[in-house]
Parts: sequence; structure tokens; C-alpha cells
Amino acid sequence: MQRTTVIQEEWWELRAEATWGNASAGRDVVALRAENDQLWRALAGRAVIDQARGMVMVLTPCSRGTARKLLVDVSRQCDARLPEVAAVLVAAWEGKPLPERMHRVLRRTLRRFHAENQECDSRRPGGSSR
Repeated sequence: MQRTTVIQEEWWELRAEATWGNASAGRDVVALRAENDQLWRALAGRAVIDQARGMVMVLTPCSRGTARKLLVDVSRQCDARLPEVAAVLVAAWEGKPLPERMHRVLRRTLRRFHAENQECDSRRPGGSSR
């Protein structure tokens, strides 16, 4: 005897039906839900990363790619995931203090970025030499 169960997810208003007795359909539903959850988390993390990247672009006139590299560098030095670093930076922009270690790493990374840019400018023809 087969039984059908309806799974209701209110947030996305999705319906999925799993038929008991048909193991492959049940596994498919579980796999699809896990993939869906993973995609939603990735999208949420990406929005915060994009916001933090924009903040870095304002602080240091640089391209999107360079801003991401700077955030990745801070993430590696702080031993934290990129979305976590981005969330802390966005929270700091809104008034919450940065953790001391991240503050030091971010300052060091931005100083290195500016020093490298000054070196590049001084090597270019017509670049400013100080």
C-alpha cells in the first residue's frame, strides 16, 4: 500500500509530494530540498558580499575584482568565511564595532593595497612620483 505525503514550505510556498514505497522519489525530494536550501544560503551570502564589496570600492577607489580580492585576503587572514567577513563589515558601517583582529587585518590589507597602487602609479609614464 502506497501513501502520499504533501510537504508544505510556507516561506517559498512550494509543494512537494513524496510517495512512500517509492524510495527513489523520496530521495529526489530530499536532494532537491537540500540543493534549494544551499542555493538560498548562497544567494543571501552573495548579497552581503556585494554590499561589502561596494563599501570597499568606496573606501579605496578600485574595481569590483580588486575589492573582492581584498575581502578574500581579509577573510583568509582572519580565518573566517567570506560571507562572515562581509557581514561584519556591513554591521560596522551601520555602527557596530569591528572585532579587533579584523580591524588590524583590514587596516594592514588596505595599507598594502595603497602602497602597491602608489608603486604602480610611479612606474607609469606621466604617473605621480612622490
